[in-house]
Amino acid sequence: MDVLVIGAGTGGMCLAHGLRQAGINVAVYERDRTRSDGLHGYRVGIDPHGSRALKACLPDQLYRTFMATCARAPEHFVFFDEQLRPTLALPLRPATDDVDSERSVSRMTLRQVLFTGMQDVIHFDRTFVRYEHRTDGRVTAHFADGTTATGDLLVAADGVNSAVRRQYLPHARTEDTGIIAITAKVPMTPRTTALLPTRFFPGIGMVLAPGGKSCILHWMEFPWDRQGRPRNDDELLARWPGLLFDNTRDYLNWGIAAAADKFPADIMTYGGDDLIRLVLRTTPTWSPRLRELFTLGDPSTAFAITIRTSVPIPAWPSTNVTLLGDAIHTMTPGRGVGANTALRDAQLLTDELTLVRDGRKGLVEAVHDYETRMIEYGFQAVRDSREQMTADALVHKPVLGRVALAGMRGYLRVVDRVPALKRRMIDGLYEYRGGQD
Repeated sequence: MDVLVIGAGTGGMCLAHGLRQAGINVAVYERDRTRSDGLHGYRVGIDPHGSRALKACLPDQLYRTFMATCARAPEHFVFFDEQLRPTLALPLRPATDDVDSERSVSRMTLRQVLFTGMQDVIHFDRTFVRYEHRTDGRVTAHFADGTTATGDLLVAADGVNSAVRRQYLPHARTEDTGIIAITAKVPMTPRTTALLPTRFFPGIGMVLAPGGKSCILHWMEFPWDRQGRPRNDDELLARWPGLLFDNTRDYLNWGIAAAADKFPADIMTYGGDDLIRLVLRTTPTWSPRLRELFTLGDPSTAFAITIRTSVPIPAWPSTNVTLLGDAIHTMTPGRGVGANTALRDAQLLTDELTLVRDGRKGLVEAVHDYETRMIEYGFQAVRDSREQMTADALVHKPVLGRVALAGMRGYLRVVDRVPALKRRMIDGLYEYRGGQD
C-alpha cells in the first residue's frame, strides 16, 4: 500500500510518522520550498487528544523531543476586563503523565520536530494541481512542475484552501465568520513582565471588552536561554534540529479580535507598524499596561487574519481519496482545538490503514470508517468553535452587546466565588479536550 499525503502541516506529518511506524509506504508533498519556509512562532495548545495522537504516531525519542521543546505548561486560565481586572481565574491541572495534560508549543517548533527523520519522505516545492483515478484503481497526483506521483490512497492535508477538496468535494465550502484578528509577539523582558498581573504567570489570559472585542494573551517560556542554548545539558535537546532555526526567545503573544466592521476595509494591506497603531486606536480606554504591551509588539511578527470556518456537509461516498485537518474541518480558534482535531484525524486514519495492512479491512472500507468518525467529531468541533467566535453573537450588537457583556462578566464573577461551579467548569474544559478519555 502506497499513501500520498498532500501537505506537510501538523496533521499530514503526524499521519506520515504514524504510517511509517506501521510499515506503510508514505510520501508527503509540500508546496513550501524548504523545511524552514512559512514558519511562524505562535502558540499551539496541545491538549490530551493531541498528545495521545503524537505519542501513538511518533517514534518514542521524537515524542520525547516534542515534550522537551514545549514551553512551560500553563498553570492558569484567567478572564480579565479591559482594565486587566480579573473576573475569573481557573487553576489548570498539573501534568500527571506525558499525555493527560495541556501543553504549549511554538507552531514553528512543532513543525521542525515533525520534519525530523523524514527527509526521505517529504518532497518540497511540489504544488498540487489535480488528481486523477487510474484504470487500475490507483490515484495519481499532478504537480505544478509537471511531475506526478501514484499511490493507492491520496490524503488531503493541504489546509483551509485545499486544492484537493476543491476537486473532490466542490460543494464543501468555507465562509467568513465576520471576525478579524490582529496578533503580534512581545519579547519577554523585565519591563514587559512587570506590565502583566501576577495572577497571570504562567498562563493564558482572555480579555473580554465592550464592542465585542476580545484579546487573548499567551505566556511562552521555553527551555533554553537568551542565546538559544538549552538551559541544561540534556543530550536530547542538544541534538534537537529546530535550534538551527533560532525559533524564538521567551515571549508574550497577544491577539485582538473583533467584528470586521470595527476595522478599516483595507486592513489586510496593512504592515506590522500600521497594525499595531490600529490596535492602539481601537482600544483607547483599555488599561495603559495592556496598551503598552500592544506598543511593544514586534512589528515584524504582526499580521491580520480573517477568521474562517468550514460549513459542515453530509457524509459523502468514500473512495481512495480522503481528507484530514483544515482541509475538511477548518474551525475558528474559539475552542482552541483545530490542531488537536487534525492530530486526532491522523491517529485514527493510521489505525484504520493498519487494519488494511493486516488484511482485516479493505481500503475503501477503512476510509469509510475513518470518515464516519472524523465527520462526527470534526464538524462538531467546527460548530462549537463557531459559536465562540462569530460576528452574529449578541456581544457584537450595538446596544444589546453591553447587556450581554455585563451578564457574561457577572456569571464569571459568580463562578470565581463558588468552588463547586469553578470545579464544574474546569472539569468540562478537560472533558471537552480529551482529559478524561
